[in-house]
Amino acid sequence: MALNIPSTDIELMQRVVAYDSKALEALYNRYSPILYTLIKKIVTEETAAEEVLSDVFVIIWRKANRFDFSTGDVYTWIISLTRNKAVDYLRRARQDGELKPYNEKFEDKFIIPRLSPVIDQLDIKTALHIKGNVESALNKLTDAQQYVIYLAYYEGLTQKEIAEKLNIPLPTVKSKIKIALSNLRENLIKGESNVD
Repeated sequence: MALNIPSTDIELMQRVVAYDSKALEALYNRYSPILYTLIKKIVTEETAAEEVLSDVFVIIWRKANRFDFSTGDVYTWIISLTRNKAVDYLRRARQDGELKPYNEKFEDKFIIPRLSPVIDQLDIKTALHIKGNVESALNKLTDAQQYVIYLAYYEGLTQKEIAEKLNIPLPTVKSKIKIALSNLRENLIKGESNVD
């Protein structure tokens, strides 16, 4: 007997909210390779990365009802949740060397993403399709711009921590990040117009 598992991310999330373990398994099969790749860029130790990936799907199982279905953007929600969880793992490991459990309020506030309903939806197929455009846009940034984005996004450093690490004033860091993101956006727009 063939399983009738929906093919869209939204349908899968609706079934996960209803505690359908087959839907969670389908999401895992669909997303685990890309999520693991993202986690490994942040948490480089293999066992820890596997643990974070497992934790992400436990959170999805427990907190799928926190997903805002009005956005329709499961991909961005899961990617953001994964990045938040990996960065949290890295920060807690960096702070005191031992990972203490945190309470649910912390998870709800800092791990579970809240997406704006005005951003464009993205699905995994589209994300994989535009991956080359994003990498190309990133490569067009200066080394300094790439580095501040890396420190903020992959190492999870705050702007203050970046200023301390680079030994530069905080306003300079804020300016560098703002310019880097603006240039990244401009490079992406130029890349899209070249494809048309």
